[in-house]
Amino acid sequence: MAHVALDESPGPGPGGAWYREVTPTQWKAFLGAYLGWVLDGFDFTIITFLLVDIRHSFAVDAALAGLLGTITLIFRVAGGIGAGTAADRWGRKGPLMFSILWYSAFSFLGGFSTSYGMLFAIRALFGIGMGGVWAAGMPLTLEHWPARLRGTASGMMQSGYSMGFLLSSLVYQFVYPVVNSSTGMGWRVMLWIGILPSLLVFFIMKGVKESPVWLERQRHLRERNETDSLSLPRLFRRDLIATTIHTSILMGAFLFMYHSITYWYPTLLTQLHRQTLPYLVALNVGAIAGAVVFGRISEGPLGRRGAATIATLVGILSLPLYVFTDNAGLMIGGALAMGFFGAGNFGVVPGYLTERFPTIARAVGAGFAYHVGAGMGSSTPWIVGMMQDNGYGLPTAMAACIAGSGTLVIVMLWLGPETRGRHFHATD
Repeated sequence: MAHVALDESPGPGPGGAWYREVTPTQWKAFLGAYLGWVLDGFDFTIITFLLVDIRHSFAVDAALAGLLGTITLIFRVAGGIGAGTAADRWGRKGPLMFSILWYSAFSFLGGFSTSYGMLFAIRALFGIGMGGVWAAGMPLTLEHWPARLRGTASGMMQSGYSMGFLLSSLVYQFVYPVVNSSTGMGWRVMLWIGILPSLLVFFIMKGVKESPVWLERQRHLRERNETDSLSLPRLFRRDLIATTIHTSILMGAFLFMYHSITYWYPTLLTQLHRQTLPYLVALNVGAIAGAVVFGRISEGPLGRRGAATIATLVGILSLPLYVFTDNAGLMIGGALAMGFFGAGNFGVVPGYLTERFPTIARAVGAGFAYHVGAGMGSSTPWIVGMMQDNGYGLPTAMAACIAGSGTLVIVMLWLGPETRGRHFHATD
Protein backbone atom coordinates (compact mmCIF):
# COMPACT_ATOMS: atom_id res chain seq x y z
CA MET A 1 0.00 0.00 0.00
CA ALA A 2 1.40 3.39 -0.96
CA HIS A 3 2.10 5.85 1.82
CA VAL A 4 1.68 9.59 1.42
CA ALA A 5 3.46 11.81 3.92
CA LEU A 6 1.64 15.05 4.65
CA ASP A 7 3.65 18.23 5.09
CA GLU A 8 2.04 21.63 4.55
CA SER A 9 5.21 23.61 5.06
CA PRO A 10 6.01 26.11 2.31
CA GLY A 11 9.70 25.39 2.73
CA PRO A 12 12.49 27.44 4.26
CA GLY A 13 11.77 31.14 4.32
CA PRO A 14 14.14 34.05 3.71
CA GLY A 15 17.31 33.62 5.69
CA GLY A 16 16.35 30.04 6.54
CA ALA A 17 14.59 31.02 9.82
CA TRP A 18 12.62 27.98 10.95
CA TYR A 19 9.57 29.96 12.06
CA ARG A 20 9.13 31.24 8.49
CA GLU A 21 8.43 27.67 7.44
CA VAL A 22 5.32 27.50 9.60
CA THR A 23 2.01 28.56 8.02
CA PRO A 24 -0.67 30.62 9.82
CA THR A 25 -2.85 27.50 9.95
CA GLN A 26 -0.09 25.58 11.69
CA TRP A 27 0.55 28.42 14.15
CA LYS A 28 -3.16 28.58 15.06
CA ALA A 29 -3.23 24.84 15.72
CA PHE A 30 -0.18 25.26 17.94
CA LEU A 31 -1.68 28.21 19.78
CA GLY A 32 -5.00 26.50 20.51
CA ALA A 33 -3.42 23.38 21.98
CA TYR A 34 -0.61 25.32 23.69
CA LEU A 35 -2.97 27.65 25.55
CA GLY A 36 -5.12 24.68 26.55
CA TRP A 37 -2.04 23.05 28.07
CA VAL A 38 -0.86 26.30 29.74
CA LEU A 39 -4.20 26.79 31.46
CA ASP A 40 -4.39 23.09 32.29
CA GLY A 41 -1.02 23.44 34.01
CA PHE A 42 -2.27 26.48 35.90
CA ASP A 43 -5.39 24.74 37.17
CA PHE A 44 -3.41 21.70 38.36
CA THR A 45 -0.41 23.44 39.93
CA ILE A 46 -2.33 26.16 41.76
CA ILE A 47 -3.34 23.59 44.34
CA THR A 48 0.31 22.96 45.25
CA PHE A 49 0.35 26.45 46.79
CA LEU A 50 -2.82 25.80 48.74
CA LEU A 51 -1.90 22.60 50.60
CA VAL A 52 -1.28 24.34 53.90
CA ASP A 53 -4.66 26.09 53.74
CA ILE A 54 -6.44 22.90 52.73
CA ARG A 55 -4.80 20.92 55.54
CA HIS A 56 -5.93 23.60 57.98
CA SER A 57 -9.48 23.80 56.58
CA PHE A 58 -10.09 20.05 56.66
CA ALA A 59 -7.63 18.92 59.38
CA VAL A 60 -5.74 16.38 57.23
CA ASP A 61 -2.10 15.25 57.35
CA ALA A 62 0.61 15.67 54.70
CA ALA A 63 -0.05 12.30 53.09
CA LEU A 64 -3.74 13.11 52.54
CA ALA A 65 -2.83 16.53 51.19
CA GLY A 66 -0.45 14.86 48.75
CA LEU A 67 -3.19 12.41 47.81
CA LEU A 68 -5.13 15.26 46.19
CA GLY A 69 -2.41 15.37 43.55
CA THR A 70 -2.24 11.61 43.31
CA ILE A 71 -5.95 11.12 42.63
CA THR A 72 -5.91 13.80 39.93
CA LEU A 73 -3.05 12.05 38.18
CA ILE A 74 -4.76 8.67 38.41
CA PHE A 75 -7.91 10.00 36.76
CA ARG A 76 -5.81 11.56 34.01
CA VAL A 77 -5.50 8.01 32.73
CA ALA A 78 -9.24 7.81 32.00
CA GLY A 79 -9.20 11.23 30.36
CA GLY A 80 -6.19 10.47 28.22
CA ILE A 81 -7.53 7.13 27.01
CA GLY A 82 -11.07 8.42 26.45
CA ALA A 83 -10.10 11.62 24.63
CA GLY A 84 -7.39 9.85 22.66
CA THR A 85 -9.83 7.18 21.47
CA ALA A 86 -12.38 9.84 20.52
CA ALA A 87 -9.71 11.91 18.75
CA ASP A 88 -8.68 8.97 16.57
CA ARG A 89 -12.28 8.17 15.68
CA TRP A 90 -13.97 11.58 15.38
CA GLY A 91 -11.15 14.11 15.02
CA ARG A 92 -8.78 15.99 17.32
CA LYS A 93 -10.62 19.30 17.81
CA GLY A 94 -13.83 18.12 19.48
CA PRO A 95 -12.18 16.13 22.30
CA LEU A 96 -9.75 18.99 22.92
CA MET A 97 -12.57 21.50 23.38
CA PHE A 98 -14.60 19.12 25.55
CA SER A 99 -11.60 18.44 27.79
CA ILE A 100 -10.93 22.15 28.32
CA LEU A 101 -14.55 22.73 29.30
CA TRP A 102 -14.43 19.72 31.63
CA TYR A 103 -11.32 20.66 33.60
CA SER A 104 -12.43 24.30 33.82
CA ALA A 105 -15.77 23.27 35.31
CA PHE A 106 -14.29 20.94 37.92
CA SER A 107 -11.58 23.38 38.93
CA PHE A 108 -14.36 25.90 39.59
CA LEU A 109 -16.50 23.43 41.52
CA GLY A 110 -13.56 22.52 43.76
CA GLY A 111 -13.76 25.95 45.33
CA PHE A 112 -17.17 25.07 46.81
CA SER A 113 -15.94 21.96 48.65
CA THR A 114 -17.30 21.59 52.17
CA SER A 115 -15.18 18.58 53.14
CA TYR A 116 -11.93 16.88 52.23
CA GLY A 117 -13.90 13.99 50.68
CA MET A 118 -15.81 16.37 48.40
CA LEU A 119 -12.62 18.12 47.27
CA PHE A 120 -10.97 14.73 46.73
CA ALA A 121 -13.81 13.60 44.44
CA ILE A 122 -13.85 16.85 42.46
CA ARG A 123 -10.08 16.84 41.92
CA ALA A 124 -10.39 13.25 40.70
CA LEU A 125 -12.94 14.32 38.09
CA PHE A 126 -10.76 17.32 37.22
CA GLY A 127 -8.06 14.85 36.19
CA ILE A 128 -10.24 13.47 33.39
CA GLY A 129 -10.22 16.80 31.56
CA MET A 130 -6.53 17.32 32.28
CA GLY A 131 -5.69 14.03 30.59
CA GLY A 132 -7.90 14.76 27.60
CA VAL A 133 -6.22 18.04 26.71
CA TRP A 134 -2.83 16.41 26.20
CA ALA A 135 -4.16 13.37 24.33
CA ALA A 136 -6.14 15.41 21.79
CA GLY A 137 -4.05 18.59 21.66
CA MET A 138 -0.60 17.17 21.02
CA PRO A 139 -1.48 15.21 17.85
CA LEU A 140 -3.59 18.13 16.61
CA THR A 141 -0.51 20.35 16.68
CA LEU A 142 2.15 17.88 15.63
CA GLU A 143 0.13 16.54 12.70
CA HIS A 144 -0.13 20.09 11.39
CA TRP A 145 3.59 20.86 11.65
CA PRO A 146 6.29 19.58 9.24
CA ALA A 147 8.32 16.59 10.38
CA ARG A 148 11.60 18.50 10.36
CA LEU A 149 10.20 20.97 12.92
CA ARG A 150 8.34 18.48 15.08
CA GLY A 151 11.00 18.55 17.79
CA THR A 152 10.77 22.33 17.99
CA ALA A 153 6.97 22.21 18.18
CA SER A 154 7.22 19.43 20.75
CA GLY A 155 9.48 21.46 23.03
CA MET A 156 7.36 24.59 22.76
CA MET A 157 4.15 22.66 23.35
CA GLN A 158 5.42 20.86 26.44
CA SER A 159 6.83 24.11 27.84
CA GLY A 160 3.23 25.28 28.14
CA TYR A 161 2.77 23.27 31.33
CA SER A 162 5.67 25.10 32.98
CA MET A 163 4.22 28.37 31.72
CA GLY A 164 1.01 27.40 33.52
CA PHE A 165 3.00 26.69 36.69
CA LEU A 166 4.69 30.08 36.35
CA LEU A 167 1.30 31.72 35.91
CA SER A 168 -0.06 30.02 39.04
CA SER A 169 3.03 31.21 40.95
CA LEU A 170 2.36 34.81 39.95
CA VAL A 171 -1.34 34.60 40.73
CA TYR A 172 -0.62 33.10 44.15
CA GLN A 173 1.95 35.79 44.90
CA PHE A 174 -0.10 38.80 43.85
CA VAL A 175 -3.79 37.81 43.84
CA TYR A 176 -4.07 35.30 46.68
CA PRO A 177 -2.97 37.70 49.48
CA VAL A 178 -5.53 40.29 48.40
CA VAL A 179 -8.51 37.94 48.26
CA ASN A 180 -7.45 35.97 51.33
CA SER A 181 -7.06 39.03 53.53
CA SER A 182 -10.42 40.46 52.47
CA THR A 183 -12.51 37.28 52.38
CA GLY A 184 -10.57 34.56 54.21
CA MET A 185 -11.39 32.27 51.28
CA GLY A 186 -8.15 32.60 49.33
CA TRP A 187 -7.76 28.96 48.40
CA ARG A 188 -11.36 28.77 47.19
CA VAL A 189 -10.99 31.83 44.98
CA MET A 190 -7.83 30.35 43.47
CA LEU A 191 -9.88 27.34 42.36
CA TRP A 192 -12.83 29.44 41.20
CA ILE A 193 -10.72 31.36 38.69
CA GLY A 194 -10.01 28.00 37.04
CA ILE A 195 -13.22 28.53 35.07
CA LEU A 196 -11.51 31.08 32.81
CA PRO A 197 -9.85 28.57 30.42
CA SER A 198 -13.31 27.66 29.11
CA LEU A 199 -13.22 30.87 27.08
CA LEU A 200 -10.42 29.37 24.96
CA VAL A 201 -12.93 27.00 23.37
CA PHE A 202 -14.34 29.85 21.27
CA PHE A 203 -10.94 30.45 19.66
CA ILE A 204 -10.39 26.76 18.94
CA MET A 205 -13.88 26.40 17.50
CA LYS A 206 -13.46 29.30 15.07
CA GLY A 207 -9.74 29.60 14.47
CA VAL A 208 -8.20 26.09 14.52
CA LYS A 209 -8.53 23.62 11.65
CA GLU A 210 -8.78 19.87 12.05
CA SER A 211 -5.61 17.80 11.66
CA PRO A 212 -4.73 17.38 7.97
CA VAL A 213 -3.35 13.90 8.65
CA TRP A 214 -6.61 12.80 10.29
CA LEU A 215 -8.68 14.36 7.48
CA GLU A 216 -6.55 12.65 4.84
CA ARG A 217 -7.05 9.33 6.58
CA GLN A 218 -10.83 9.82 6.53
CA ARG A 219 -10.65 10.59 2.79
CA HIS A 220 -8.59 7.45 2.25
CA LEU A 221 -11.13 5.36 4.19
CA ARG A 222 -14.06 6.79 2.25
CA GLU A 223 -12.38 5.91 -1.04
CA ARG A 224 -12.10 2.32 0.19
CA ASN A 225 -15.61 2.37 1.66
CA GLU A 226 -14.19 1.64 5.12
CA THR A 227 -14.42 3.15 8.59
CA ASP A 228 -12.03 3.08 11.52
CA SER A 229 -12.96 0.98 14.50
CA LEU A 230 -12.15 2.25 17.98
CA SER A 231 -8.40 2.64 18.23
CA LEU A 232 -7.83 1.52 21.83
CA PRO A 233 -7.79 -2.26 21.08
CA ARG A 234 -5.18 -1.58 18.39
CA LEU A 235 -2.64 -0.79 21.10
CA PHE A 236 -2.72 -4.39 22.33
CA ARG A 237 -2.21 -6.15 19.03
CA ARG A 238 1.03 -7.96 18.40
CA ASP A 239 2.64 -5.18 16.33
CA LEU A 240 2.04 -2.40 18.93
CA ILE A 241 1.85 -3.96 22.37
CA ALA A 242 5.60 -3.76 23.01
CA THR A 243 5.51 -0.08 22.04
CA THR A 244 2.52 0.50 24.32
CA ILE A 245 4.23 -1.13 27.31
CA HIS A 246 7.59 0.54 26.76
CA THR A 247 6.24 4.06 26.30
CA SER A 248 3.94 3.72 29.32
CA ILE A 249 6.80 2.72 31.63
CA LEU A 250 9.01 5.45 30.17
CA MET A 251 6.33 8.06 30.82
CA GLY A 252 5.84 6.73 34.35
CA ALA A 253 9.51 7.48 35.00
CA PHE A 254 9.32 10.92 33.35
CA LEU A 255 6.27 11.95 35.34
CA PHE A 256 7.49 10.52 38.64
CA MET A 257 10.61 12.65 38.18
CA TYR A 258 8.65 15.77 37.26
CA HIS A 259 6.29 15.53 40.23
CA SER A 260 9.22 14.78 42.53
CA ILE A 261 10.73 18.08 41.37
CA THR A 262 7.64 20.25 41.53
CA TYR A 263 4.77 19.08 43.73
CA TRP A 264 6.28 19.63 47.17
CA TYR A 265 8.74 22.37 46.15
CA PRO A 266 6.55 25.29 47.33
CA THR A 267 6.26 23.52 50.69
CA LEU A 268 10.05 23.11 50.87
CA LEU A 269 10.51 26.82 50.22
CA THR A 270 8.00 27.64 52.95
CA GLN A 271 9.88 25.40 55.40
CA LEU A 272 13.05 27.35 54.56
CA HIS A 273 11.17 30.61 55.21
CA ARG A 274 11.63 31.76 51.65
CA GLN A 275 9.29 33.69 49.43
CA THR A 276 8.18 31.13 46.87
CA LEU A 277 7.94 33.40 43.84
CA PRO A 278 11.64 34.03 42.97
CA TYR A 279 12.50 30.34 43.12
CA LEU A 280 9.40 29.19 41.25
CA VAL A 281 10.05 31.79 38.57
CA ALA A 282 13.60 30.47 38.22
CA LEU A 283 12.38 26.86 38.14
CA ASN A 284 9.69 27.47 35.53
CA VAL A 285 11.61 29.91 33.35
CA GLY A 286 14.33 27.27 33.30
CA ALA A 287 11.79 24.56 32.43
CA ILE A 288 10.25 26.63 29.63
CA ALA A 289 13.64 27.41 28.12
CA GLY A 290 14.90 23.85 28.64
CA ALA A 291 11.90 22.24 26.96
CA VAL A 292 12.30 24.48 23.91
CA VAL A 293 16.08 24.03 23.75
CA PHE A 294 16.07 20.26 24.16
CA GLY A 295 13.14 19.90 21.79
CA ARG A 296 15.19 21.81 19.21
CA ILE A 297 18.38 19.86 20.00
CA SER A 298 16.47 16.60 19.51
CA GLU A 299 16.19 17.42 15.79
CA GLY A 300 19.98 17.16 15.47
CA PRO A 301 22.46 14.26 15.70
CA LEU A 302 21.63 13.54 19.36
CA GLY A 303 18.04 12.73 18.44
CA ARG A 304 15.21 12.41 20.94
CA ARG A 305 17.03 9.92 23.19
CA GLY A 306 20.35 11.75 23.38
CA ALA A 307 18.83 15.15 24.08
CA ALA A 308 16.60 13.82 26.87
CA THR A 309 19.43 11.78 28.38
CA ILE A 310 21.75 14.77 28.70
CA ALA A 311 19.00 16.89 30.20
CA THR A 312 18.01 14.23 32.74
CA LEU A 313 21.57 13.45 33.82
CA VAL A 314 22.44 17.10 34.45
CA GLY A 315 19.14 17.50 36.31
CA ILE A 316 20.15 14.72 38.72
CA LEU A 317 23.55 16.33 39.20
CA SER A 318 21.81 19.61 40.12
CA LEU A 319 20.21 18.09 43.25
CA PRO A 320 22.67 19.54 45.82
CA LEU A 321 21.85 23.06 44.68
CA TYR A 322 18.14 22.35 44.39
CA VAL A 323 17.25 20.82 47.77
CA PHE A 324 20.35 20.64 49.98
CA THR A 325 21.31 24.28 50.46
CA ASP A 326 19.76 27.28 52.17
CA ASN A 327 21.95 29.86 50.44
CA ALA A 328 19.66 32.12 48.43
CA GLY A 329 21.98 32.54 45.46
CA LEU A 330 22.74 28.83 45.21
CA MET A 331 19.04 28.02 45.56
CA ILE A 332 18.15 30.30 42.65
CA GLY A 333 20.87 28.69 40.57
CA GLY A 334 19.67 25.24 41.57
CA ALA A 335 16.07 26.03 40.70
CA LEU A 336 17.11 27.40 37.30
CA ALA A 337 19.31 24.38 36.58
CA MET A 338 16.73 21.85 37.74
CA GLY A 339 14.08 23.54 35.62
CA PHE A 340 16.25 23.76 32.52
CA PHE A 341 17.56 20.19 32.71
CA GLY A 342 15.43 18.15 35.12
CA ALA A 343 12.09 19.42 33.81
CA GLY A 344 13.37 20.51 30.38
CA ASN A 345 13.87 16.86 29.42
CA PHE A 346 10.11 16.82 28.80
CA GLY A 347 10.62 18.87 25.64
CA VAL A 348 11.16 15.73 23.57
CA VAL A 349 8.11 13.87 24.91
CA PRO A 350 5.24 15.03 22.65
CA GLY A 351 7.29 14.46 19.49
CA TYR A 352 8.68 11.14 20.68
CA LEU A 353 5.33 9.68 21.70
CA THR A 354 3.45 10.77 18.58
CA GLU A 355 6.25 9.31 16.46
CA ARG A 356 6.00 5.93 18.15
CA PHE A 357 2.39 5.26 17.04
CA PRO A 358 0.68 5.02 13.61
CA THR A 359 -2.01 7.49 12.53
CA ILE A 360 -4.85 5.04 13.25
CA ALA A 361 -3.87 4.95 16.94
CA ARG A 362 -1.69 8.04 17.38
CA ALA A 363 -3.92 10.03 19.74
CA VAL A 364 -4.93 7.07 21.89
CA GLY A 365 -1.41 5.62 21.80
CA ALA A 366 0.30 8.82 22.90
CA GLY A 367 -2.54 9.61 25.30
CA PHE A 368 -2.52 6.09 26.77
CA ALA A 369 1.25 6.03 27.29
CA TYR A 370 1.40 9.53 28.73
CA HIS A 371 -1.48 9.05 31.12
CA VAL A 372 -0.84 5.47 32.16
CA GLY A 373 2.60 6.89 32.90
CA ALA A 374 0.87 9.64 34.85
CA GLY A 375 -1.01 6.94 36.76
CA MET A 376 2.27 5.22 37.56
CA GLY A 377 3.78 8.53 38.63
CA SER A 378 0.67 9.55 40.54
CA SER A 379 2.00 8.05 43.73
CA THR A 380 4.79 10.65 43.86
CA PRO A 381 3.01 13.33 45.94
CA TRP A 382 1.74 10.69 48.35
CA ILE A 383 5.11 8.91 48.62
CA VAL A 384 6.96 12.14 49.36
CA GLY A 385 4.30 13.05 51.92
CA MET A 386 4.45 9.59 53.49
CA MET A 387 8.24 9.74 53.72
CA GLN A 388 7.88 12.98 55.67
CA ASP A 389 5.31 11.43 58.00
CA ASN A 390 7.82 8.61 58.62
CA GLY A 391 10.65 10.88 59.65
CA TYR A 392 12.52 11.71 56.45
CA GLY A 393 13.26 15.33 55.74
CA LEU A 394 11.53 16.80 52.71
CA PRO A 395 14.86 17.49 50.90
CA THR A 396 15.92 13.86 51.31
CA ALA A 397 12.56 12.53 50.17
CA MET A 398 12.53 14.76 47.07
CA ALA A 399 16.14 13.98 46.17
CA ALA A 400 15.70 10.21 46.45
CA CYS A 401 12.64 10.28 44.21
CA ILE A 402 14.24 12.60 41.63
CA ALA A 403 17.46 10.58 41.35
CA GLY A 404 15.75 7.20 41.21
CA SER A 405 13.17 8.14 38.61
CA GLY A 406 15.70 10.09 36.53
CA THR A 407 17.94 7.05 36.32
CA LEU A 408 14.97 4.99 35.13
CA VAL A 409 14.18 7.61 32.47
CA ILE A 410 17.65 7.23 30.98
CA VAL A 411 17.55 3.43 31.04
CA MET A 412 14.11 3.27 29.41
CA LEU A 413 15.01 5.78 26.71
CA TRP A 414 17.83 3.55 25.48
CA LEU A 415 15.70 0.42 25.58
CA GLY A 416 13.50 2.00 22.88
CA PRO A 417 14.20 3.18 19.31
CA GLU A 418 15.22 6.59 18.04
CA THR A 419 12.30 8.30 16.27
CA ARG A 420 13.74 11.56 14.92
CA GLY A 421 12.67 12.24 11.34
CA ARG A 422 9.75 9.83 11.14
CA HIS A 423 6.91 11.00 8.87
CA PHE A 424 3.21 10.66 9.54
CA HIS A 425 1.26 8.69 6.94
CA ALA A 426 -2.47 8.89 6.43
CA THR A 427 -2.64 5.22 5.46
CA ASP A 428 -1.03 3.95 8.68
